[in-house]
Amino acid sequence: MKEFITKDPDNSPEDFLKLNREIINGTANGKVLWQPRIDCWYDDRIFTHGKLSGQYEGMSRMELYRELGCSARLYEYNNCLERFEIEPVMRRSEKLSQLHTRHYIETPLGTLTYIESRNKSNGGSYKSEWMVKSEKDIRKLIWLENNTHWKFNRENWILNNTLYKNLGLPCLFIQRINIQHAIIDTFGYECTVEWLYDNPKIMEEYFEASENSAMRSINALALSPFEWINFGDNIHGRLITNEWFEKYILPAYHRRCETLKRAGKFTFAHWDGDCAPILKYAKESSLDAIEAISPLPQGDVTLEEIKEALGDEVFLIDGIPAILFDEIYPIQQLEAMVEKLIDLFAPKLILGISDEMSSTGDIERIRFVGEIVDKYNASL
Repeated sequence: MKEFITKDPDNSPEDFLKLNREIINGTANGKVLWQPRIDCWYDDRIFTHGKLSGQYEGMSRMELYRELGCSARLYEYNNCLERFEIEPVMRRSEKLSQLHTRHYIETPLGTLTYIESRNKSNGGSYKSEWMVKSEKDIRKLIWLENNTHWKFNRENWILNNTLYKNLGLPCLFIQRINIQHAIIDTFGYECTVEWLYDNPKIMEEYFEASENSAMRSINALALSPFEWINFGDNIHGRLITNEWFEKYILPAYHRRCETLKRAGKFTFAHWDGDCAPILKYAKESSLDAIEAISPLPQGDVTLEEIKEALGDEVFLIDGIPAILFDEIYPIQQLEAMVEKLIDLFAPKLILGISDEMSSTGDIERIRFVGEIVDKYNASL
């Protein structure tokens, strides 16, 4: 990597929105944006202690970003896309215990139920019972997807602009791509695989309904002020076959991207699992960028393999393995990784953490990476 010519850094919080925009539009003159996600680290401390400690005591999430001198991936703007149903749907919940809640979705075809569970160590939740137990449940889900519509909430947009001013471009993630929506949101993994093998026809009906719903959200977003839009797919390349990727995911990516790019939007998807089996689809996907690819020593691909797959066409968003923010890894290893990422991927790089810094990470390493990026940008 070339020697940095140290000048006064010009990458201040007031510049992050502008730089974010310039990078995705290719007008940043080679600069890199440091945009880590620290939600897990922050949320676990708030859950456990009710506040941050030490020099960051009393700070909100966004105040912490400003203090650390880095940009934020502003998924807080998810509240600007609202779901509604043409035919009213009754939703209710029943508390089963302190940690378990059964949810009911009443449709004209019958009631869907699932159980949401929590634990005592953090504020997260997961489905311990899924919606689909029979073919009748799939029919109810198809009806629900067909009845789902979306609208842009301008009031929330205006409020968010006040709350998160200049920390980055407003961002949101939309409904996961067909098979991932089934795996993560409705069927669960085992049930999705079983139905794909046993009755692919009804699964394809469900995929079509879920993608049509997603396209209605995309049509609403195409008319909105959003400039970049994420497909929050959470893809793990070893849980889906190449046949499924080619048959279901790629055509849906093409359809989504065609509409959004026609409206001038930048598109990216979240591939945060093993990526070796699917990296070859990056250029073919029509996506402008891939978010959260995890290289070695955390993931299953090297930086060189990622670069070969993305080429000079596709942006990399993130790229630093999250584990390098833990003190068990020497800070020199983190520094070398950052420098190599900039060498290989700038200017098509929004530097971040793949996927998020863990609750055991050293928050001061966020500031350390920011200093490297500041010096690099000042040297241009």
